[in-house]
Amino acid sequence: MAVHTEFPLITYSQEIVDGQPIFVSSNCLPIKALKFEPAGHSFHSAALKLLGVQEDNNDADDKKVVDDKEQTYLPSDSYSSKSKKKSGTGDKQQDHYALLGLGHLRYLATEDQIRKSYRETALRFHPDKQAALLLAEETEAAKQTKKDEIESHFKAIQEAYEVLIDPVKRRIYDSTDEFDDEIPTDCAPQDFFKVFGPAFMRNGRWSVNQPIPSLGDDNTPLKEVDNFYNFWYSFKSWREFPHADEFDLEQAESRDHKRWMERQNAKLTEKARKEDYARIRTLVDNAYKRDPRILRRKEEEKAEKQRKKEAKFLAKKVQEEEAARIAEEERQRKEEEERQAAKAALQQKKVKEKEKKLLRKERARLRTLSGPILSQHLLDISDDDVERLCMSLDIEQLRSLCENMEGRQMLLEQAKVLRYALSSKKEEVVDEKTNQQNANGSIKANGISSLSNIEKKEKPWSKEEIDLLRKGMQKYPKGTSRRWEVISEYIGTGRSVEEIMKATKTVLLQKPDSSKAFDTFLEKRKPGAQSIESPLTTREELGVPAPASTNNVEDSQNKSTDNQNSPANGVSSSSEQDVWSAVQERALVQALKVFPKETSQRWERVATAVPGKTVNQCKKKFALMKESFRNKKSAV
Repeated sequence: MAVHTEFPLITYSQEIVDGQPIFVSSNCLPIKALKFEPAGHSFHSAALKLLGVQEDNNDADDKKVVDDKEQTYLPSDSYSSKSKKKSGTGDKQQDHYALLGLGHLRYLATEDQIRKSYRETALRFHPDKQAALLLAEETEAAKQTKKDEIESHFKAIQEAYEVLIDPVKRRIYDSTDEFDDEIPTDCAPQDFFKVFGPAFMRNGRWSVNQPIPSLGDDNTPLKEVDNFYNFWYSFKSWREFPHADEFDLEQAESRDHKRWMERQNAKLTEKARKEDYARIRTLVDNAYKRDPRILRRKEEEKAEKQRKKEAKFLAKKVQEEEAARIAEEERQRKEEEERQAAKAALQQKKVKEKEKKLLRKERARLRTLSGPILSQHLLDISDDDVERLCMSLDIEQLRSLCENMEGRQMLLEQAKVLRYALSSKKEEVVDEKTNQQNANGSIKANGISSLSNIEKKEKPWSKEEIDLLRKGMQKYPKGTSRRWEVISEYIGTGRSVEEIMKATKTVLLQKPDSSKAFDTFLEKRKPGAQSIESPLTTREELGVPAPASTNNVEDSQNKSTDNQNSPANGVSSSSEQDVWSAVQERALVQALKVFPKETSQRWERVATAVPGKTVNQCKKKFALMKESFRNKKSAV
């Protein structure tokens, strides 16, 4: 429509504010302004449209989708042949989305949209609907060519539908679709979200888990940011990686050849998948390093760590200062205590010296008062008695005694006071000794009673009982039911199970022949020699005089010095005891053979076997015999 030049341009007010709805004035009807005001040619065109002198061209945008569906099929050169099985004829892959009129949606197209578009496209390009095109051709060859083209186009539409409606085939086809694999490496801090946001959205199409989280903006909470990066660090892709050098399995010559092709294709696919995962990981790493939110958190964590470090250092410093202060106070307290202790010790020393001085003074006073009494020998008071009082009485008692004596005028009365003090002190000493003796007697009585109880509790085992115990243990071995009760009944002496079990660990472990060794020795002795029936035979039974007790010897020494060298109570002197008879020597030699070195209490047993000799005498005689034997051997 032609524009009339007689219409003037629109005039408007200067009070236009961006984003605010205002009304403009012109020579036409008033209109409500939009959010974005037209300017330049757009402003003039809008004014002409309002006047009705220019048509609206918005219908062209509405017809865009229809144009995509109406376009004739042409093979696309923008998609390389990467599928495992190539579609159509030739080496070029057809654009399935363009065939079905979904070129503007592509991988975003839903299954319902694919089905609807396929029905419309198939109905439109069906060979029966294209019969009119055949009539337009003049020659038969041209008609046949046109017919083949129509059928080929319809088959391509069917193939596109079969590929896009199958999820597996569509995934393979979408993997070969155009895609920007470029990874942003660096950007300005203020452009981070503009650069990396589209990259993540672009690569999110390959994610198995949908929907993918958004990168967000600068105000996104850190929890969502962490979830975003956790998602991408554990990213799982469904993308297929058909390679140009892959083998076509349909061209395999045999089964083994096909398996070999599959292995080779799997290697190429795995290599491409690793490269794609490395690319995604690089994208996530680059974004994580440059994310301003992560950088702020790291700075905050670093500042918090530094703050904690400084706080810890300050706390440690305060603690050290407090410890130093406490140590200093403790040192000062100890020094003060030492000074006080030294002062107290010095004071106590002075007091003790003063007390000693006073004590010496009182003792000298008592000796002075006792001098006349001692010179006249009144009441049999001796110097030792006075000294005993001086050393046993304390200062108060001495002072009281001296004052009491000074209060008496007569010398005899003073002597009586002194004698009374001596008798009182002696009674105290006697009472103390009596108490000690009573205490010792009670302890001794308790010990005797406890020993008697032990003897009553532990009854010794006789030889017959030991033999019966051995036979019972052999007769009733381990595994016998109620073994110890049966053995107790077998012995028949009223022994309890505890006593029998204890005897098996003590009595039965002794060597059975050790108790008969001494009896065998006595039986083998000569008839003329004096025999000892048992090791417990006393010297009185053999007629051998026993040695005198120590108390008798001391009493005899106190009474008379003439009896020191004479035998006491029938005991021979040392010179007589050193004399050995032939019988005693033979008994010693035989006892040494019977009781070897490893025998317990060897010399006690040897001395018991030799009549009239002690342990020391046997040892001395044995040493002399050994020395004599060595001398004879050296002489030979």
